[in-house]
Amino acid sequence: MPLTEPHDDRLPEEEPVGGGPGAGGGGPEAEPVLPEPVRQRIVSLTAAVLPGLPTDEVPVPLRRVAKFAPNRRARLGAPAIAAQLTADPLFRQRVTARVLADAGDLGRAVVEGPAPAAADPVEVAALAYLARPPGWRDLIEASGAAVRAEADSAVVAELVREAEQRASRAEHDRAVARVEADKLRDELARVRDELGQLREEHRQTARALRESQARERRAAELLATERGRAARAAIDADAELRRVRARLAEAEAAAGVAKASAKEARSVDDARLWLLLETIGQAAVGLRRELALDPVDRLPADFVADAFADSSSAATPSGTAARARDTDDPARLDQLLALPRAHLVVDGYNVTKRGFGDMSLEQQRKRLITGLGGIAAQTGDEVTVVFDGAERMHGLPPTPRGVRVLFSRKGETADELIRRLVRAEPPGRPVVVVSSDREVADGVRRHGAYPLGADSLLRRLSRS
Repeated sequence: MPLTEPHDDRLPEEEPVGGGPGAGGGGPEAEPVLPEPVRQRIVSLTAAVLPGLPTDEVPVPLRRVAKFAPNRRARLGAPAIAAQLTADPLFRQRVTARVLADAGDLGRAVVEGPAPAAADPVEVAALAYLARPPGWRDLIEASGAAVRAEADSAVVAELVREAEQRASRAEHDRAVARVEADKLRDELARVRDELGQLREEHRQTARALRESQARERRAAELLATERGRAARAAIDADAELRRVRARLAEAEAAAGVAKASAKEARSVDDARLWLLLETIGQAAVGLRRELALDPVDRLPADFVADAFADSSSAATPSGTAARARDTDDPARLDQLLALPRAHLVVDGYNVTKRGFGDMSLEQQRKRLITGLGGIAAQTGDEVTVVFDGAERMHGLPPTPRGVRVLFSRKGETADELIRRLVRAEPPGRPVVVVSSDREVADGVRRHGAYPLGADSLLRRLSRS
């Protein structure tokens, strides 16, 4: 962005530039074209001192710029700052006074001349543009020449660096080529050795082929001899087969007689087994009468359902192995429910949210409990469904016959209640737990229950 400035009689007389449109004519002199680094440095110096000027000394277009953060002031306000420096000489003089004061010895050297030879030419040109001492245009031109020389030097250095890199790569490529040539020579020697070995192997193979052909001729002669012997052996084998068939017919007749005898013996064994079972049944009746055991009207799960205020739980039976594996096949559920005195425990919300997630919780509970009532009526098994909830919910449907509905107590989850139900059952009773929760499945499996996925029950209900 070139900075231009009209002539102002209040400023000190500047050194005329010969040959320009304003030289020797008394008119305004054209602003010099500033190198980009010099222009940026002028804007940066002005932006740095801008907040320190009194408000009435700051031009109106720059008052908003003066409030910017330091890192945004020079970047966003550069066009406005450049325009005011060229259009307002008085503003430039105020800025120059503060910039020279901040520059110290370098500022005085630029004004009084000559500037130190070791000074940054960009800094000197920026101070010269603001202060405008005699010969300031020469300083700007010298700065431009220095910037261009530095750019040319950087270009030359880059070219030299690229040439050195190319030379280094060429040297590296030559070294790699030498290594590859050595490898190829070694490979050629190895291939020649292998070729010699292959030729020797070919000679040996040809000799072995001739020997094998000779053996084949001898084998053909032996084969003809053996075929004659085999024909004679086949005749003998046919005769032996006829004799064996005759003996087999005799053995079958003997087997029929033995089968009839075995049938009579099995009838005797069945009679003995019936008598043994009858004796065991009568002994069980006598033992029940001896122990005075009355028929029970409560099951183990009923005691768990009534124990919400009791935090103790039954000990886990030792030595019980996992008896089932997870599956979503409803046929597997039917097989387990067909076991005698089976107990079906259902993780309520785990099943309903998987199968009826678009319904309300009340509708989910109602649909699941109704379906479990049908299963209980079909199988006659004990069915318990467990829901999360510190207290019983309102709006529950009437509980079908054979279905027990439990809610977990405060501070307890449905998963923990399910595990307590499984632990309460005696060892050996088939307990089927329906839940897709992996932790629930692993926990009940350790206590001997059969864990099944929620999809197995949902498919069973959809089939009802």
